Parts: sequence; structure tokens; C-alpha cells
Amino acid sequence: MPEWENWFEIAKQCKYLPENDLKKLCQIVCDLLIEEANIQPVSTPVTVCGDIHGQFYDLEELFRNGGQVPDTNYVFMGDFVDRGYYSLESLTRLLTLKAKWPHRITLLRGNHESRQITQVYGFYDECMNKYGNANVWKECCKVFDLLSISALIDEEVFCVHGGLSPDISTLDQIRVIERNQEIPYKGAFCDLVWSDPEDIDKWTISPRGAGWLFGSKITEEFMEKNQLELICRAHQLVNEGYKYMFNDKLVTIWSAPNYCYRCGNVASIMEFSSVHNRKPILFNAVPDDQRVIPDKAATPYFL
Repeated sequence: MPEWENWFEIAKQCKYLPENDLKKLCQIVCDLLIEEANIQPVSTPVTVCGDIHGQFYDLEELFRNGGQVPDTNYVFMGDFVDRGYYSLESLTRLLTLKAKWPHRITLLRGNHESRQITQVYGFYDECMNKYGNANVWKECCKVFDLLSISALIDEEVFCVHGGLSPDISTLDQIRVIERNQEIPYKGAFCDLVWSDPEDIDKWTISPRGAGWLFGSKITEEFMEKNQLELICRAHQLVNEGYKYMFNDKLVTIWSAPNYCYRCGNVASIMEFSSVHNRKPILFNAVPDDQRVIPDKAATPYFL
């Protein structure tokens, strides 16, 4: 039995692996990710998920509602870590699934899969508290650097964490980005993980300080040029779990219920049986009596 079979069982119990085992797991996943494309092709049926943010017990609720891997294929659109109590365990859970069934789960990069952001919003501190050093965090950052930027379902549904970029008009321009690096402060790569849709026509500076706000006309032009049916993205809390914009050409999917354990929102995932046949699955946060809350209050990383 491969080592990762044991790791898989440990991860399901909201436990983190010994340091050397997690390093090995990261290397296994890095070897898989390096073979994947900036725009990873995916086929239906598949279920698309938004931000997780270290909410391990709600991630398990997601699998209960959407189906377990490998029975269900998944695309996770980034932001696996930070803010929740169990970033390390949530990431480990997803990495063990990737190691065991690499073609059943696609992991994309979010703006939180970066050195700079994780040092501010919790994941770095969590690694330090649980391991006593930064070695595991460094290994996880190597995985982050190799995550695909986006996915393309049946060549018609574009999945990306944030949104569009004024520097990108065709999918081919995304395909040639050098992704094996820390997310830059500006430019196309930065925009793809940081930008947000807004009820405007064209481009506006984003209040986030990175990426852009982009409107309906920009979206329509990008989709027409690249023959797309839908853009799926995450990155923004949606109280109803999902939100369509721009004549249903773009959908935001949010998969962290009761975000930061205080927002009271519903979460969703989007199940695609085909490009044109899709349905949201809504789910609520796991009740407190079914989750373990750490004794030490987590730093409030909500902004």
C-alpha cells in the first residue's frame, strides 16, 4: 500500500501529517502539477467549487453534498487556506485527494495561495504553531507556485479564481504565462487571481489594491473572442452561495458557509452534467456540535 493511502485516512480525520510526510506529499503533488497546463482542460460531468478558507468541517460537508472523490470530479478555484481554523488540514485533505486521484480533482490558484498573503492572513502562523518552524509552509508554497491558473470545461466554461485582465484578450495569452513563481504585484497573472466583476461597462481600478473591476462589455468581448459559454469564478463572498451577472454569462461561486464563522451566508457548488446543463447545490455550515473548535481563539483574519 502506498504511503499516501495512510495519509489519506489521517487527513479525513482533520489531522495534519508529520513534517516529513507532508513534505513528501507536497513533492508528489508538485510532480503532478508540473505536468498540468496554465489552462487545465476538464471534461463534464464535473462540480466546480469556490473558496474554502481553512473551514475543514465545511469542506467535508461540501463532499457530503456534492459526492466523494472519485465518484465526483471537482474543480476547486483556489483560496484553500487562511482565515479558517484548519487551513493546514484542509489543504492536506485536498492534496491527498490530488495524490490519490490526480485526474478527478483540479486545484486552481487563488490570491491566497501566495507567500505574502499567507503571512498576513493565518496560514503561515498556523504552520508555525503546529510544526514549530516554517519548513512545511515553504513546501506548501512550492505547491502553490505550480497550481494551474485556470481550467476550461469542455472548451466552453472558463474557471478562474478572480477574473479578467486588461492585458489578456485571448486564452492563448494565459497559456504562455510563467506561473511557477510568487504571484506578481501587478500584470496579467495578478489580475486573474485578484479582479472582480462589477456593474460597469469597461475597466475600473479595484479597491482591493490589486487586480481590476471589469464590466459587462469587457466580459462579453472576452467570451465572444474565445468562444466561451460561461465564466466561473470565486473570490467574493456571496450570501446566497452563488450569483449570476452579465446576462448569466458569469457566475461567482462561494463554498465557505458562515464565512469566518460569523457571516451567516449559505455556500454553494455548481454541478455540470454538461456545459448547458448545470445546477447549484446549496449547503449550510456544519453545526458547532459537529465540529471541533480550537481552544485558543484564532486571530481574527477577517477583513
